[in-house]
Amino acid sequence: MSSSQPLKSSSSSQARAEELRRLLNRAAHAYYVLDAPEMEDPVYDQLYRELQALEHQDSTLVSPDSPTQRVGGRLAEGFRSVRHRIALFSLDNAFNRDELHGWYGRLLKVLDRAPAEGAPPPALAMVGELKIDGNALALSYENGVLVRAATRGDGEQGEEITANVRTISSIPLRLHLEPAPAWVEVRGEAFIPDATFHAINNERLSRDEALFANPRNACAGTLRQLDPSVVASRRLDFFAYTLQLPDDWQGRRPLTQWDALQWLGDAGFKVNPNAGLLPDLQSVEQFFDTWDTERRQLNYATDGVVVKLNDLRLQDAAGFTQKAPRWAIALKYPAEEAPSRLVRLTYQVGRTGVITPVAEFEPVALAGTSVSRATLHNADRLAELDLHSGDTIVVRKAGEIIPEVLRVLPELRPEGAQPLDLPHQCPSCDSELVRESGEAATRCVNSSCPAILRGALRHWVSKGALDVEGMGGKLIGQLVERGLVHAISDLYRLDAALLSSLERMGEKSAENLVTAIEASRAQPWARQLYGLGIHHVGEVNAKALAAAFPDVDTLAQTAIDHPEAISELHGIGSEINQSLQQWFNTGANQKLIQQLQDVGLSLATSEQERQDLASRNSTIGVLSGQTVVLTGTLPTMSRTQAKELIEAAGGKVSGSVSKKTSFVLAGEEAGSKLEKANKLGLNVIDEAGLIALLKSTET
Repeated sequence: MSSSQPLKSSSSSQARAEELRRLLNRAAHAYYVLDAPEMEDPVYDQLYRELQALEHQDSTLVSPDSPTQRVGGRLAEGFRSVRHRIALFSLDNAFNRDELHGWYGRLLKVLDRAPAEGAPPPALAMVGELKIDGNALALSYENGVLVRAATRGDGEQGEEITANVRTISSIPLRLHLEPAPAWVEVRGEAFIPDATFHAINNERLSRDEALFANPRNACAGTLRQLDPSVVASRRLDFFAYTLQLPDDWQGRRPLTQWDALQWLGDAGFKVNPNAGLLPDLQSVEQFFDTWDTERRQLNYATDGVVVKLNDLRLQDAAGFTQKAPRWAIALKYPAEEAPSRLVRLTYQVGRTGVITPVAEFEPVALAGTSVSRATLHNADRLAELDLHSGDTIVVRKAGEIIPEVLRVLPELRPEGAQPLDLPHQCPSCDSELVRESGEAATRCVNSSCPAILRGALRHWVSKGALDVEGMGGKLIGQLVERGLVHAISDLYRLDAALLSSLERMGEKSAENLVTAIEASRAQPWARQLYGLGIHHVGEVNAKALAAAFPDVDTLAQTAIDHPEAISELHGIGSEINQSLQQWFNTGANQKLIQQLQDVGLSLATSEQERQDLASRNSTIGVLSGQTVVLTGTLPTMSRTQAKELIEAAGGKVSGSVSKKTSFVLAGEEAGSKLEKANKLGLNVIDEAGLIALLKSTET
């Protein structure tokens, strides 16, 4: 269902939001963890925005495990993990002028510069930079020398790839500065120019090797090569676009983003020459329109323009949301589209029994990627498209696996074409399918359905759950098809002799798998809870529930007899509460719990977990339980620094003043927030007052 369509009901909204979370989290896992993207950016953006719209219309749909609540995806494996000195935030997106103006209006409001009603908005200088379709890097220099390079990772931590980055000629190994700062963090984008990309693919074709889908994937794969000589041979390039300096640096310090680009160029970095200093929003729109045409003449891929507030002091005052800077936005160009002919409609059965229709169509090439399949979500989407056999459809630029069907062209429909709908029987077990009133999802409710079992097993052994290395989808398929596994608990009865009899499973692999299965028994209670696959209970919710309820029996009894106790937990909404009630009231799930306990799974908090929790709870900050609002410019510290101090002391920083605000921290040029605080009679302190408050408990 498109985000522009009206919501049909609360229950259908819940189902759709859950489905969107599943698709987006799977895409993030494939992109960040597996380095095998299955969804192009425009498709991800469209689904992400639909989820945002649903959550905006109904705040109860927001859950801690929603992609909108997180900064990024899980780290990839295979390289040393390092923590970034300065976090790498992602950018919010705008897809048209209205959304650009909406962002600008929010920016003015957070800076206390919103115009009076009817007055034109004040002009703020901005910088426009082409959005390079590559891979973000974090470069760390100490005393002018490159000491570490890392991938973006999840924004807080990345993979250390210094040896590979040293091969990129456009990245200086030593800064062209004398004297150099004690440290400097540089951010930028690594990419492969189009001509180089085509040369690489031609060479791979001559060796009968698989081709890279597009330059971005080629760049990502190159950066993760274990042999730096391979990286050097692929001639990556790099554009730097921002930097961070130590507070005590006495040398030249950029005051604006435009200054920062000049500083980077002087320091020896390659900076994109196509950036523009733009005095107002109209100039931003002209810059965007100009490059919509001229970008096709560039020798690298760009899918939009990044717009940044120029004044770095105002950037600091604007701050960040949970996942993105308020002072910047990515204004994206429209996604590409192409027509194709529908070949057939197939159906997938998920681990919760949800039936998902999949359109298979004649392959189309979009931005160097060949696509031939698209998920259609549910029966509502099928009805909305009015899909018939043999229809000509319009496909949006999409992922290497899953694109999006935008619309049908009925004027090209073959004579006598039959309308398509979901089947009445499950394609896996032939059981009658069920769609409850008001639900968007159609389900198979046969708990013995092989497709449901396969999905449940894949979820149980996944990274976020029990993390059983070596238990892949093909192996799970063999175990189910041969009748060797009828429930999750059967995994813990497998032995090496039985496993080694399976296709492509040697003795050593079988022994390693048995060892991994046994080791999974020691996984924390939160992972076990997540592994049960309860509707709406993601990794974050599972941690909150596991911290509040020490074992599965306590959680089950509370969910059934005292659900209000669960609703009192922070971040646990009514849909999670209802889902827990339904799940624990189902006989098949009660049987599953007993089976898991019979094979030695604790489904409970271990003694070590209890000790760690007690240790964390023993540390209570002076601002614990208090909500603080920041406004204005502080004399010696940035808003970010102040926020970190408040949170370290146990406080919570809010962006708006209300009766629940504990106090307001006000600096110079404090605006409407200070006025509202005074009207409400709230306590207002300055920077000195905050420092005194934080020191009051020292000694």
